[in-house]
This record gives sequence, C-alpha cells and structure tokens, in this order.
Amino acid sequence: MDRRTGKRHRLLIIGIVFLVFSGVAGKPGKADIYRFVDENGVVHFSNVPTTPGYTVYFLEDGAKRTMPVEMLYEAYIREAAETHGVDMNLVRAIIKVESDFNPWAVSRRGAQGLMQIMPENCRLLHLKNPFDPRQNILAGTRFFRSMLDRFNGDIHLALAAYNAGPDAVDRNRGVPPFQETMRYIKKVMEYYRRYRQG
Repeated sequence: MDRRTGKRHRLLIIGIVFLVFSGVAGKPGKADIYRFVDENGVVHFSNVPTTPGYTVYFLEDGAKRTMPVEMLYEAYIREAAETHGVDMNLVRAIIKVESDFNPWAVSRRGAQGLMQIMPENCRLLHLKNPFDPRQNILAGTRFFRSMLDRFNGDIHLALAAYNAGPDAVDRNRGVPPFQETMRYIKKVMEYYRRYRQG
C-alpha cells in the first residue's frame, strides 16, 4: 500500500466514524461497522454487511472489538432461549460447535448460518434469511426445542436429532452410531458445561 492509498484509507475510516457518531450513517443501535477486504485489496466498510467475509471492525461505542465474539449475539441468544424455553448456555454451546459464531458459515452439506440450518428446515421454520443472526438463532432454537419435545427432554437425543436428523434417532432407538454425531454431542456438552460454569 503506497502512502497516498494509506492516507485515503485513514480518511475513509475517519469519515465513517464521524458519520456513525453524528447519526448520519444510520439509526441508533445500527452503528457497528463491519470491514471486508476483497481480492483486489480494496477495503469495504458497512453497517449492514450483505455478503460473507465481513468482520466486526468498530463497535457502536467506538472501541475496537475486545469482547468475546459470543457477546455479539448475546441478546439474540437470550431472546431465543426465553422464547422457546431452552437454557441459553445450551443454545450458546450449539452455536459454538455448529459455526463457531460465524453468521456466514455454510457447511459442505449446505447448512447455513450460526446454527447451521439446512435449507429444507429453513422452509419448514419459515426462515427467510438464514444469514441474519437473530432470525437464525430464533429458528434454530425453535427447531432444537421441537427435538427436545419429541425426545421427552433428553438433551443427548435432541442433540443427536439436531445433528443427524430425528429419523436417524428413531431408527436407532437412541443416539445413532455415527462418529460425527457422537463427537458432536460430546463437544456441545463440553461447551455447555463450560458456559454454565461461567
């Protein structure tokens, strides 16, 4: 990056910060700034990221992010947990294992967003935008709640159903003997214990 380009970037950042805090760039509460560097090295900033690849650059309070990434979605996790009657630490643990808190995550099988919801389940859950963190967390928690209800509150079976599908749990009359599913349950339960312990 030459000196003139670096100066332009600094001026752009200063301008964005000014607009955000003067209230011109958006409504209060939408002042977080996301940053993305494209394949040509051009830096893009947005308060509403529309494509994968954006990362948090500036928080609403003007500080660079120092909080754990989980905290960015804390309000949505709490809302989903309270709405659907699921321990928020368990919701947090599922998100950690599913996507590591990456709202743009897409698996090889096509699962999308923070809670890695499959396209067919997006339709069933009326999830319009699986990459919207709030929509994804609410829909994923709702689906997990339905698995808890289906398997009489058994967390292990509900997690197995979330990972491998409820039919696989029914066919095996328990946790399917899939290495991936067994590892998944173990990881979620480990994070669940950590989050509960604070």
